[in-house]
Amino acid sequence: MTALPNCPECNSEYTYEDRDLFVCPECAHEWMENEVEENDDKLEIKDANGQILKDGDTVIVIKDLKIKGSSSAVKQGTKVKGIRLIHDATDGHDIDCKITGIGAMKLKSEFVKKA
Repeated sequence: MTALPNCPECNSEYTYEDRDLFVCPECAHEWMENEVEENDDKLEIKDANGQILKDGDTVIVIKDLKIKGSSSAVKQGTKVKGIRLIHDATDGHDIDCKITGIGAMKLKSEFVKKA
């Protein structure tokens, strides 16, 4: 049995085949196998050093980042484990993560490097 691809829209792993289409039950997106291969180059998210990031990677913050609406900040050198990439981010925040001591937040890939 071959592994089915994750949904290119929401990255869900619960996809299934319906004739010649793949279907995502979470966001109802339908696509053909060759569409994913053509769009793979567009979906790449790179860190500050140009390395390609993937879901689950560990990254290190390269600059102190102020947290909007708070007096605290994410300090340079903070290690963030298990990131999740957001491919259709409109505001540039293309990494979703949880930072120990701070909580869930979104980061821009230009302020992190792959660990």
